[in-house]
Amino acid sequence: MNRKQAERRVRELRSLIRHHDHLYHVADQPEIADSAYDTLFGELRELEAQYPELVSPDSPTQRVGGLALDEFPKVEHTAPMLSLDSAQAESALRRFDERIRKGLGRTDVAYVVEPKLDGASVELVYERGLLVRASTRGDGVVGEGVTENVRTIAAVPLRLREGKGPPPTFLALRGEVIMRVDAFEQLNEKLLSEGKSPFANPRNAAAGALRQLDARVTALRPLDIYLYDVLACDDTRFDTQWGVFEALRGWGLQVNDLPKLVGSVDEIVEYHRALHERRDDMDYEI
Repeated sequence: MNRKQAERRVRELRSLIRHHDHLYHVADQPEIADSAYDTLFGELRELEAQYPELVSPDSPTQRVGGLALDEFPKVEHTAPMLSLDSAQAESALRRFDERIRKGLGRTDVAYVVEPKLDGASVELVYERGLLVRASTRGDGVVGEGVTENVRTIAAVPLRLREGKGPPPTFLALRGEVIMRVDAFEQLNEKLLSEGKSPFANPRNAAAGALRQLDARVTALRPLDIYLYDVLACDDTRFDTQWGVFEALRGWGLQVNDLPKLVGSVDEIVEYHRALHERRDDMDYEI
């Protein structure tokens, strides 16, 4: 592929990706599988790496797309809620491991592996232990204010517990709102019995519940949540992801029980294999 062909393909890929970003993040009506989207995104990233002069500030590779809906207040996140890079092959994972070890200048590197939940990402903000704000991911920089809706989720503490000490003065967290498979199936049965359209999958059901203008409607939807990252904290420093999990649990926040500490790519691959084998038996989607 010469430069002219690459330029044309880059424009085509950007158009396709923006279209699917809108369907996925704004309209909640995805029309392609995640794997197909990842293929398009990976091709664009490879072409931009091959022809750096084609990279532009508005490229999907430079900033995750999506717009906040007008019905909710727009909230700027404490820190960007970026999408995660994906590795489609074991070789890519090994190259990543090599870069990490080389960058750190050490060989004794440990990783925390965990399932990537298929739900709706949210930011929760606590001030002096009290939940004061919740917002959806939106475009990664600005999301939708859904505080009242998130307050209806039983797993979200309105006041943090004291762990090894008082909660931080300011704490911003990232988590994933999900709907468990059994609850999703029961909800769809109820909707059908009422002559209403069912949801396509648990992720869409969770996202739709978060976007209800009336929190009383959200309260009737069986939502759950797992917290997994600290976006900002003014009183505590975290040196490891494992330490983040321990702190979150100490504050009374729900953390997934499947994360594991490993020390090699082989262990990561084995974890992924085992998780893949059991995914159809799990009570939530990944």
